[in-house]
Amino acid sequence: MSRTLIRGATVITMNPRREILPGASIAIEDGVIAHVGDAPDGDFDETIDADGQAALPGLVNAHTHAAMVLMRGYADDMPLKTWLEKKIWPLERRLQPEDIYWGTLLASVEMLKAGVTTFNDMYYAFDHAARAVRDAGIRACLSGVLLGFLKTARQDLADAIAFVKEYDGTADGRIVAMLGPHAPYTVPDDLMEEVIAGAREAGVGIHIHLAETQGEVQDSLKARGLTPIAHMERVGLFDVHPVLAAHCVHLTDDDLQIMARQNVGMAHCPGSNMKLASGTARVPDALRRKIAVGLGTDGAASNNNLDVLEETRLAALIHKVQSGDPTVVSAYQALEMATRGGAKALGLDDRIGAIAPGMQADIVLVDLHRPHLTPQHNIVSNLVYSARGGDVRTVLVNGSVVVREGRVTTVDEDEVMAQAGRVARDVNSDQRKARPV
Repeated sequence: MSRTLIRGATVITMNPRREILPGASIAIEDGVIAHVGDAPDGDFDETIDADGQAALPGLVNAHTHAAMVLMRGYADDMPLKTWLEKKIWPLERRLQPEDIYWGTLLASVEMLKAGVTTFNDMYYAFDHAARAVRDAGIRACLSGVLLGFLKTARQDLADAIAFVKEYDGTADGRIVAMLGPHAPYTVPDDLMEEVIAGAREAGVGIHIHLAETQGEVQDSLKARGLTPIAHMERVGLFDVHPVLAAHCVHLTDDDLQIMARQNVGMAHCPGSNMKLASGTARVPDALRRKIAVGLGTDGAASNNNLDVLEETRLAALIHKVQSGDPTVVSAYQALEMATRGGAKALGLDDRIGAIAPGMQADIVLVDLHRPHLTPQHNIVSNLVYSARGGDVRTVLVNGSVVVREGRVTTVDEDEVMAQAGRVARDVNSDQRKARPV
């Protein structure tokens, strides 16, 4: 049995009692939290001195497209439809599977260094993404994006179903496989029904974009007389559990009622939504209805980083200015979305999202001895309104130290950056041929 002790931290448990324990210890046995509180007796293989640091559950990036770090800064300041159809999709058709590996590995390094221990991904070449997740030591929900307008759509779905059956639960349980139909406007109903059947057969969840833009909602109403949420309920998507719906910017009261009744998780992406001018999601209304809301960065091509602490701050601010109410979405609620909320939205709240006995030891230590985190009247407010991803000192996933003193321990950061930079140059060169649509 391996035993690790984190000693002397201010532990932000994120448990239902909202306990914050100053000067506490966390004992870990074989990757699972065994004790939280006073330092326990016994010998440990490693003791981590966390005096002057905050310990919080690993942050959850509830919606991203990890390998899109390769397109960071490639196409900025344009509408979503133009951005996708004229810039992103054409460049993506030049990507090779090995490119996805390096892009996902770079994203994993970026996220781990900023305290993200779990990410929910939707992209191509998911087996290569899984290899990157395995090598980085991060936890991930992986789904291959399915686009119905591609000639290969049904083969892509068959490959995705084979992937979930082979990879779900691998990498010491760190990989959770899902199916990823892109959106109702890119996946026709007959194909969506096949996705639903595949998810039921394999016993996995679904990751999808819903109600991201006004145009999407208006087109759905014009075509069917139903919002995207109501349309997906009629098709039967929400009979699968879990379903994680990304963005959900433009929701009606009826949509919110459906999501609450059907236990649909929501990934709130304030940074990406702001940059693409998609709008402001009705997160306060969703929280009041007990909908599980997590925070996502979206891809780094539309954000342009993968810093969930930044999203936490944005989530606490954007709804105040949108509503005119400074009390809406408190700092604690924002941090909860970044941890327990994201875990619950993904159906993983029995494993991650809180520091408590029996939970997986996904733990982040944040250095509080920083000018911008001094004084410490309210540690949660400091973390939400003042902290940065660079304040993360140590990260554990499944009890293993994957970031120590701000450096990733599992891979060579410099090599990953060099390889990802090479891939980005190659993909953007005229010598790369695009795959046929």
